[in-house]
Amino acid sequence: MADAEIHGTGDAAGLAALITRAAGQTNGQTRGLPPVERWNPPFCGDIDMEIRADGTWFYMGTPIGRQPLVRLFSTVLRKDEDGRTYLVTPVEKLGIRIVDAPFVAVEMNVTQRGGEQVLTFRTNVGDVVEAGGEHDLRFVIHGENRELKPYLHVRGRLEALVSRAVMYDLVALGETVVIDGVAMFAVRSGGVVFTIMPAQELEALSA
Repeated sequence: MADAEIHGTGDAAGLAALITRAAGQTNGQTRGLPPVERWNPPFCGDIDMEIRADGTWFYMGTPIGRQPLVRLFSTVLRKDEDGRTYLVTPVEKLGIRIVDAPFVAVEMNVTQRGGEQVLTFRTNVGDVVEAGGEHDLRFVIHGENRELKPYLHVRGRLEALVSRAVMYDLVALGETVVIDGVAMFAVRSGGVVFTIMPAQELEALSA
């Protein structure tokens, strides 16, 4: 598809219709997640779409207010080895901008299974992801203010930034464990220990 055709799509609904047709979907409803990792379409250029740090999607400078459209777009997202994130269909690959992470984890549920704590997250686009062996949690200390930012692996190379409210609940579940002789502040889920930071650094932050 030529760039002129892409940029001629005047609104998000028109772009959604294009993606729906190309991906073989109907009425904006998906039959499970499309197999975007198996598709190898040509790169057709960038489009003016951006996902902000709070999870809000913008198209041509305007927020996309219809959640079904956002959900549709989210199902055809793919992050490639070049570090960029694309909307991908069997016939085209369109570059978009990501400010932080493509998804936001907005809810967390804590359960017990076989004596193990299990943390299950819901994203802003409706994905339900259980942290564990297949879905890692990683923690980043960001910026001069040393802000703690947790990220949850969702699928492929795509992650969800854990929202600040959920982050506080997540950290409240933390405990000190010794790993390779070093005391680490960590959280458990699905039998996996995810380290947050050395316990000594946590004490310094709390001082």
